[in-house]
Amino acid sequence: MASSDPILELRGVDVCYGAFRALENVSYRVGSGEIVCLLGGNASGKSSSMKAIFGTASVTAGHVYWQGECIDKWPTTKRVMAGISAVPEGRRVFAHMSVFENLEIGACNRRDHAEIRSDLEDVFNLFPRLRERQTQLSGTLSGGEQQMLAFGRALMSKPKIICMDEPSMGLAPALVARNFRLIESIRQRGTAVFLVEQNANAALKIADYAYVLRAGQLMLEGTAAQVAADPDMRVAYLGRAGHEVADAADTREPGTS
Repeated sequence: MASSDPILELRGVDVCYGAFRALENVSYRVGSGEIVCLLGGNASGKSSSMKAIFGTASVTAGHVYWQGECIDKWPTTKRVMAGISAVPEGRRVFAHMSVFENLEIGACNRRDHAEIRSDLEDVFNLFPRLRERQTQLSGTLSGGEQQMLAFGRALMSKPKIICMDEPSMGLAPALVARNFRLIESIRQRGTAVFLVEQNANAALKIADYAYVLRAGQLMLEGTAAQVAADPDMRVAYLGRAGHEVADAADTREPGTS
């Protein structure tokens, strides 16, 4: 298992949309300070896993636990205030607000004003480009800069874990590599990361533990090294025989999960 003492855990979770079962009996564990990645192709159930964590999709079987407490009935706001933060797919910055205002929104549930100022300085030190552009409208930033802003906004909530949904989507390879280095630096600051990704190669290079979904079911799990070396990885990831597919990191296409 990923951790003997998880801060975030899904146990035997199903998520259904009407008659369609998007997740079936999936279990994940993320320990404090770990990077755990959830891999899978399109329509594998990755986004439904994120929705279950944040309470935007109902869990129809199983349970979600935060620091040992069942949170199935918690609203999304309570989950965020408890220390679960998100970097959503597509970044979703507030385009008509400045960089500084976006970062302020990340801390909107906090009242420790001195610590907020200190954390803002930490974010600017981590992302110097955001300091340079703090008065600029967020919608005018490049894709890579918007991703930095999404990271920084999540950090401003002072989370214990950041759940990242497809942070490499739509970015050039050089920016993808930089983003994954930033994810490692976030973990080094003591924040756990649950990384939902299609880019298997990049995610497995930095993860401690990995899960692989296919059609809503958990097909593989293990340390990142174990999953990367598993001969069934390609079959589980793309649903075809290994010799028929190219490398997962080079064949992925943006889409829903």
